[in-house]
Amino acid sequence: MINFKKIRYKNFLSTGNHFTEIDFQQHHTNLIIGTNGAGKSTMLDALTFGLFNKPFRKINKPQLVNTTNERECVVEIEFTVNNKEYLVRRGIKPNVFDIEVNGVPLHKEADDRSNQRILEENILKVNYKSFTQIVILGSSTFVPFMQLTTSNRREVIEDLLDIRIFSAMNGLIKDQIRVRRDQVKSLELKKDTLKDKMKMQQNFIEELENRGNANIDSNNEKISKLDEELVAYMKQNAVLEEDIHRYTKEQEEVTGAADKLSKLNNLKGKLSQKVSTITKEHKFFTENTVCPTCTQEIEEEFRVNRISDAQNKAKELKDGYAELEKTIKSEQERERQFIALSQEITKLTHGISQNNTRISLNQRQIRDLEHEIQTITSNLQNRNTEHEKLEEFRENLQKTIEDLSDKKQEIVHYDFAYSLLKDDGVKTKIIKKYLPFINQQVNRYLQMMDFYINFKLDGEFNETVESPIHEHFSYSSFSEGEKMRIDLSLLFTWREVARLKNSVNTNLLIMDEVFDSSLDGFGTEEFLKIIRYVIKDANIFVISHKSDLHDKFESVIRFDKVKGFSTMVS
Repeated sequence: MINFKKIRYKNFLSTGNHFTEIDFQQHHTNLIIGTNGAGKSTMLDALTFGLFNKPFRKINKPQLVNTTNERECVVEIEFTVNNKEYLVRRGIKPNVFDIEVNGVPLHKEADDRSNQRILEENILKVNYKSFTQIVILGSSTFVPFMQLTTSNRREVIEDLLDIRIFSAMNGLIKDQIRVRRDQVKSLELKKDTLKDKMKMQQNFIEELENRGNANIDSNNEKISKLDEELVAYMKQNAVLEEDIHRYTKEQEEVTGAADKLSKLNNLKGKLSQKVSTITKEHKFFTENTVCPTCTQEIEEEFRVNRISDAQNKAKELKDGYAELEKTIKSEQERERQFIALSQEITKLTHGISQNNTRISLNQRQIRDLEHEIQTITSNLQNRNTEHEKLEEFRENLQKTIEDLSDKKQEIVHYDFAYSLLKDDGVKTKIIKKYLPFINQQVNRYLQMMDFYINFKLDGEFNETVESPIHEHFSYSSFSEGEKMRIDLSLLFTWREVARLKNSVNTNLLIMDEVFDSSLDGFGTEEFLKIIRYVIKDANIFVISHKSDLHDKFESVIRFDKVKGFSTMVS
């Protein structure tokens, strides 16, 4: 049983920076009153936010923080379960989520999502939807049981009857079926792969036995041909190397022609300058008897001697120049021979290089063929090993077929268990067992509120209504006041079921504005009798606008707005 002790909150919605504390244990019946916006229903939002990180009303989480203080929004809830003291603390700005068990922090290292799962599944053993169906009856955003979808109705009932475990088990079995089917696919693929490997191995053995020797002979023939080509290339290289040697010797004889030719051309240039100078001197003394610069007469003997010397020197230079021209032509011819020999040597060297490339290629091909021969020979010598591989493949295939059969059989068993744990299996049988009690209790509470109809839920949680006045009626056909009576009857019934199963049994019952909307005066009196005398195992909090109900409750809690903040006045 969940025994709620108290709730404290501050900076939550319109609540200020001082804790508002409500004791859940002090009184059996409690009336909470106040004007609109005074903070009467804030406790509902604080309770569900603290426990489930979700306010009861449709309010965005950032909007829960008081807009004046804008920080340190905190909710603390104290309760006991199985003699263990729990404190849940949740806050915004800064974000806080702590769970204490007997004063010791719970799983401090875990993340908020993990701790929330622990709180709902292991401690409270109830989720938000089921909690609100059993503990809270609201007026605005609350969705009564009869307005839930079929799946959500089933979820609430399963929580109450402690049979959600079957859904969890079903989920686990579903996962196992998926795993086994994946394993079957993998084994099917493995089986096909092993069959292919066996076929390949058989073909390989046949090739070893039938074609091995033929391949060896073929490769030997290729090697022999390549060897012949190698010998031919090597002979060609020998001839080419001899030619290169001969051309190199010939080249040595004309080596230096270029240098010598360069020197001769320099000398030729110098001779040309001297010939030009002497020619100018001869012309000067031949044409002039008076110095053109100083206008003095040139001595005749001197002039004649200079003319004669110039003529002699000119003749010598012309003879030398002719001889030099001959020598230059000879050296030019030697240079042409040197270049021609160099070109021929380059050509021959390129031919040797090409042959060497062919030789390397042939040698590599020979090595590959020899390696292939070696492999074939080795395989021929190890046929027993290849047969052993074939047998290993055969054994693996047989083992895979057996594993595949086992996994398929497991799927059959899991499918059977899955069918039992589906909604229409064991869970439905359990629900049908409790349906008569549920329907009996609902009608009991309806009669207590002077509402005489026969209300029944079937196995699909659809209602059937038999009325003395109307033949064909449903929940949606009733007035708002009549719907409220049905909602209250279901709420009380769920609490009875929870008490019997100890699933979500709790000491807390909160009803928001049930008197303000739909219950008439007579219905109110009957309802007050129920909560006062019938619902004895719960501390009941009724939120209302009505101020004429003070004398009907053991405790009255009033909320007022003081300086813009919601303040509790007991």
